[in-house]
Amino acid sequence: MKMTPTHTLSMLALVGLTACAALTIFIPAQAKSPSYHLINKMTVGGDGGWDYVYLDSGTRTLYVTRGTHVMIINVDTHKVIGDIPDLNGIHGVAIDPWSGLGFISNGRGNSVVMFDIKTLAKTKEIPVGTGPDAIIYDQQTKRVYSFNGRDKSFTAIDGNNGNVLGTFTLPGRPEFPASDGNGHIYDNIEDMSEVVSIAATSNTIDKTWPIAPGEGPSGLAYDGNHNRVYSVCDNKLLTVLDPTTGKVVTTLPIGNGPDACSFDPGINMLYSPNGEDGTMTVYQVTAPDTYKLVTTFNTMPGARTMTVDLKTHHLWTVSAVPDPNAPTGRRRAYLPGSFVVLEYGK
Repeated sequence: MKMTPTHTLSMLALVGLTACAALTIFIPAQAKSPSYHLINKMTVGGDGGWDYVYLDSGTRTLYVTRGTHVMIINVDTHKVIGDIPDLNGIHGVAIDPWSGLGFISNGRGNSVVMFDIKTLAKTKEIPVGTGPDAIIYDQQTKRVYSFNGRDKSFTAIDGNNGNVLGTFTLPGRPEFPASDGNGHIYDNIEDMSEVVSIAATSNTIDKTWPIAPGEGPSGLAYDGNHNRVYSVCDNKLLTVLDPTTGKVVTTLPIGNGPDACSFDPGINMLYSPNGEDGTMTVYQVTAPDTYKLVTTFNTMPGARTMTVDLKTHHLWTVSAVPDPNAPTGRRRAYLPGSFVVLEYGK
């Protein structure tokens, strides 16, 4: 927001804002903003690229998907405590802390692998749609939802026993979902630049909303404190959607190449990891539809995905060093042993 040069104009601006209670306010970063910094860097190496990371704040466990295996890290000791091997093109992990079961989207196997979170033993392989990618657990329905990229569908699974409840068509290619905890699952439709609302009890799409001017949404987060859906987009915008009206309330500038979006409800902080830029953009929601740009700090090129520790409010992301001698192609190659897990906080 551009500051006015005189006291009179400042007062007029204040009156104007007071008169427009619904106005979305964007507040630029201030010089004394809290400073985010690198708290810990774990060089864990290991084969494979990566996709989603998931942190179970209750058990202090970080799950990192590595293509053919899942690395499990204790975030308090900063130690690798386990590994789930022999997987095929995996993308995400969802955890049901009540049943003690975990679920892995086995992308090239067109399945979801169920495992015991204590022993890490695989207990069941569940057939789903083609190309399962993002995956979440919904506490209200006690169901797991696999979002299948290649056949543009989602599969609902009973979280207690792994039984498939059905696979259902989506209007386009799904990206990351989030639950509102009250019976709805929201999901980005990347190729349509839309967000869908799924009624969880019936597994039906009850609403579809365009999020223009956002294009190519990937990461999505739900803010239950203010009932807002946040989507990070390919065109360096974060869209703010009101699911009550279906309208985009505002857009916020972010960096290039995000593949995740996180909201920390305990401190009302909103995050976009910008993988192409190697930065993290941080906003604070100071009031309904009032967003303060706290900072954009440097992380590491390739750090495009993330998760939040709801206990410590620290941020976790991952990356590796590209191999400069590798042939160019759709998927990058990385220097052996260079994979790192990064923890940031204030």
